Amino acid sequence: MKPNSFNNRRFRVIYGKGASTANRNLVLYYLENGSDHHRLGITVSKKIGNSVTRNRVRRWIKESYRLNPLQREKGLDLVFIARKGCENLDYHTIEGSVKHLLRKIR
Repeated sequence: MKPNSFNNRRFRVIYGKGASTANRNLVLYYLENGSDHHRLGITVSKKIGNSVTRNRVRRWIKESYRLNPLQREKGLDLVFIARKGCENLDYHTIEGSVKHLLRKIR
């Protein structure tokens, strides 16, 4: 397993005990992880396009987070879920959605 990645059990804990916020394109679940760094998980359903499209959406979300990291002292586990319709969006729209959700949890 890669460092800073989640297993299935951790995803379920975040969905069950974590808080969430959403906008038109993405849903963000978050939960404090007890460390001083953030961990990122991304979920893109098979309902969204083919594998090429899903991986492109995943890469765009990851890059948007990398360029606009969350500034908090306590570490969080963050899970972004792409909503239906994300396959038709461009990078700048997804980046705006990621920024919007990160502003909401600061």
